[in-house]
Amino acid sequence: MSQTVERAISIVRRVARGPATLSEVAAELDVHRSTALRLLQTLTDAGFARRMPDGRYTVGTGLISIAYEALESMDLRDVARPHLTRLNQRCGQTIHLASFVDDDVVYIDKYEGRASVRMYSRVGNTAKLHASGVGKVILANLDPALRDTVISRLTLTRYTANTITSEARFRAELDTIRERGYGYDEGEFEDFVVCIAAPIRSGDGTAHSAVSISVAKMLVPFEELKQLIPDLLETARAVSHDYGWGGE
Repeated sequence: MSQTVERAISIVRRVARGPATLSEVAAELDVHRSTALRLLQTLTDAGFARRMPDGRYTVGTGLISIAYEALESMDLRDVARPHLTRLNQRCGQTIHLASFVDDDVVYIDKYEGRASVRMYSRVGNTAKLHASGVGKVILANLDPALRDTVISRLTLTRYTANTITSEARFRAELDTIRERGYGYDEGEFEDFVVCIAAPIRSGDGTAHSAVSISVAKMLVPFEELKQLIPDLLETARAVSHDYGWGGE
């Protein structure tokens, strides 16, 4: 790989973590500011970076578009589609499919429920790792070292009265999820939305994806939603098997 390409990739990775000044980008690359500026201008022209009004640089819409197209082509969606369609038709609620991508959990597919109330989520959006069913289920099933790394970078922001903001309590919750095989979001990001979630495993047994059923609790109380756990687990197992998993 050429040095210029390597530097451009490093810049994209840097601004993807958060907005950065020209000086910060130059320091990241260990190059002169003029070199960093030329690379940033090239990335900006291509839509891979964007200069903000305060002078800092962030991810450009062109890169987001490419990422969305990549999500569109992920084969897990094709494998899961017949199973999630059946689950959606059977329960009538909103179904989300999400995957772990670069330390984030991203919604890669969504099936709308029959109710008039719509979930705010969209394909390509990220889920809050500590305040969503899919986020907690995926994090609970990551390799322990990777899970510790991700948790160390998390800010346990409070969104509702039910959001877990204690790291000790959060780790205990992840242990429970891993042991029982599914997780909840009991109004932890939006207090009027609840969900149940289960892991989807690939051929090597890892679970970097999850499926969830989400509802507005004014329409379906949480205890009633929990009655759908057997259907959810059956669907997650079926998708996992078609995705190459040979376990029970």
